[in-house]
Amino acid sequence: MKQFDDRDRAVLHRIIRARRDIRHFRPDPIPSEALTRILEAAHYAPSVGFKQPWNFILIRSKEIRKQIKGLFEEANREELEKLSEDERLDLYRSLKLEGIMEAPLNLAVTCDRDRDAPFQLGQGQMPEMDLYSTCLAVQNLWLSARTEGIGVGWVSILDPEKTAQVLKIPDHVRLVAYLCIGYPVEFRDRPMLEEAGWKERLNLSDLVFEDGWGDKNEG
Repeated sequence: MKQFDDRDRAVLHRIIRARRDIRHFRPDPIPSEALTRILEAAHYAPSVGFKQPWNFILIRSKEIRKQIKGLFEEANREELEKLSEDERLDLYRSLKLEGIMEAPLNLAVTCDRDRDAPFQLGQGQMPEMDLYSTCLAVQNLWLSARTEGIGVGWVSILDPEKTAQVLKIPDHVRLVAYLCIGYPVEFRDRPMLEEAGWKERLNLSDLVFEDGWGDKNEG
């Protein structure tokens, strides 16, 4: 199997650091060849028991997206009510948190929790591993899209059950991610929430423990 050199490693880390959560999209359609490459990258993600629990729902219908947009607005009002009248509330209101109607493509990533039942290898003690596996597919998709110059925005301010109803997702299948995909107006140098002052990137050294929670290597 191919070994990777310093240039390969540098490219990989550059792609990881260049990934952004995109909210502003151009209307240009995504070429079918690029979309296929992106979905194939997602499908090559690792999965518990090689379960490959994911499905991908491509959403181009304006009518369906209007319904999803309505669910976002409903959920967003609930989130606003959790903040008091202060600068944090004003900052939240100023953030653009979705691109549902602007993006040329929406994509729902699901996890089929019954796939490979009744014996699901690797899930006996950690049954949520299939959900984590599906998140790995999302990450693969996101990084692959970035290499194509295509942006992805994850919309998490949605009621998952209501969204599943709109998309006719069966009860045994879990919605994991609702994504907006398209060519961005721009890729910013820093994440939007960092630029807006919502939060700074945490210091990695504060997050690494050794041999147990809270134990830090002082050497």
